Amino acid sequence: MLTKSPTAEHTFYIIDFDSTFTKVEALDVLGEISLIGRPDRDDVLDQIKAITDRGMSGEISFTESLDLRLNLLKAHRDHLPALIETLMGKISDSFQRNKQFLSENADHIYIVSNGFKEFIVPIVTSLGVRAENVFANTFVYDETGAIVGFDAENPLSANGGKSQVIRNLNLDGEVYVIGDGYTDYEIRASGLANRFYAFTENVLRPRVVEKADHVAPSLDEFLYHNHLNRSQSYPKSRIKVLLLENVHPVALQLFEQEGFNVEIRKGALDEDELIEAIRDVSILGIRSKTTVTRRVLEHANKLMSIGAFCIGTNQIDLTACTERGIAVFNAPYSNTRSVVELAIGEIIMLIRNIVPKSNSMHKGVWDKSAKNSFEVRGKKLGLVGYGNIGTQLSVVAEALGMEVYFYDAVDKLALGNARKCKTLDELLAIADIISLHTDGRKENKNLISYREFALMKNGVIFLNLSRGHIVDIPALVDAIERGKVAGAGVDVFPQEPKTNNEEFINALRNLPNVILTPHIGGSTEEAQENIGNFVPGKLLEYINNGSTYGSVNFPELQLPLLKNSHRLLHIHANVPGILAKMNNIFAKYHINIHGQYLKTNEQIGYVITDVAKEYADEVVEELKGIDQTIKFRLLY
Repeated sequence: MLTKSPTAEHTFYIIDFDSTFTKVEALDVLGEISLIGRPDRDDVLDQIKAITDRGMSGEISFTESLDLRLNLLKAHRDHLPALIETLMGKISDSFQRNKQFLSENADHIYIVSNGFKEFIVPIVTSLGVRAENVFANTFVYDETGAIVGFDAENPLSANGGKSQVIRNLNLDGEVYVIGDGYTDYEIRASGLANRFYAFTENVLRPRVVEKADHVAPSLDEFLYHNHLNRSQSYPKSRIKVLLLENVHPVALQLFEQEGFNVEIRKGALDEDELIEAIRDVSILGIRSKTTVTRRVLEHANKLMSIGAFCIGTNQIDLTACTERGIAVFNAPYSNTRSVVELAIGEIIMLIRNIVPKSNSMHKGVWDKSAKNSFEVRGKKLGLVGYGNIGTQLSVVAEALGMEVYFYDAVDKLALGNARKCKTLDELLAIADIISLHTDGRKENKNLISYREFALMKNGVIFLNLSRGHIVDIPALVDAIERGKVAGAGVDVFPQEPKTNNEEFINALRNLPNVILTPHIGGSTEEAQENIGNFVPGKLLEYINNGSTYGSVNFPELQLPLLKNSHRLLHIHANVPGILAKMNNIFAKYHINIHGQYLKTNEQIGYVITDVAKEYADEVVEELKGIDQTIKFRLLY
């Protein structure tokens, strides 16, 4: 457990306000309020922001920057309540998370800002900082309450003002400065601070970063670097997330909001490429084209979790993940509707023989005929697989007047008037239209081959929107060429291009009445956004709280939020006696347990223990040292 540094009583923390304590520059926000109704509002705001940036990076003097901005603002005392309310909602996330550090160290924390006390004091005191420890400018008003300037006697209104304030404070001890601007660095340059931390959670100024002793992507990182109490057991800026295959931008946004270090790559990676990329990655996000093998996992030195931004997980070695204590999550429902709609659309297009007619039209051929064109009403739809997609397709198909039959290896409750077939052979013989919706397990390879096509009706419509290896492609080609299959819709293939730049090569190309789509069954904006929200949500619950609800390989535990405790997460091989050994350690050190949760599956056990915050470092080491321990994490 991390505790306060031995020198904490003699360390002082100088913290900037604008773009550090808050996510924004307060005068920029004041301009947004004071200039409402002005036709040139956007132009003036751009000017104010540009002046702010020039002043913060040291291109112009602070006094000049402040003067120019106040002249443009045309602000009034009456605008300040709205400004304060806005800033209350703009406090930096890592400062919100670490309110306890701010309040516990209030004697040693100083807010030194070139901003203004009128709005700074209400904001910082809400997180425990003392009003008397705020050093900032003050506004000057005219008789109507209009803001016309600043107190020129205040050292913070002049160049080098922050250094002068620190000099006047005459602090006896270590001095650490946290800020995003050049004026914060000047304190260090004046010899008045031991370290300058460039704070980059909200804005990154290259000229400031290059001057820093350390870069602090968040307050968590600063506290971690100095072995101080913090809200997170490990700064999220040190948690690397790798997202592949063009996952939806909302996923990137969610991870970045949490403070994670995110890398994105557009295409899939092969095994060797992934081995190189996965080093030091804690969270991996993939879709269907990236294969995570045991060999890849052997090089994943920090990997805690994998998110499959799709339905299937057959591209991931789940056994190897479980052995290494890596939780895997997927999106079993998020794109269901999109796949169903594609299936219905293709069924209608194929049974109406629309594709050949459309192709002929493009060649100038007018073939107005009802030959080989049928309605779907009254036709028998056979579903191979009756999971999330199969059941929803069943409901929609019935609404169109189709008779629905299904076969599933697992006993499933029929929805509506759907009828279950006892065997796959029975279903194949009955159906006018066959649609595959099975999972991607290896046993399903070539589930539909020459024998199965022989059992089907002549002129059957055939769809595979599930997994590429389920259908024997040469057998399907043969069935189409012989007329056994009158039309086919195929969205998935045994071999698929890794990127959009590679040529798609397959024997199904150029066959009549065949719709080929590039694995886009779930590729709608709605589905991808749903997946982009759902999968990161599960990953964040696991990383932040330890919850494994929805994991495909871990025992499922939905945990309460962590409050006033430290949470110890212990993943171990499922052998008898582990929980007893853990509790013996807690008893040995007289640790009060607030809550304990255990669940197992065939391979592993997962124990979560919430304990009182005060305990010896040896407890963690002994828990890690228990035989059969796979992985241990600490949350607080």
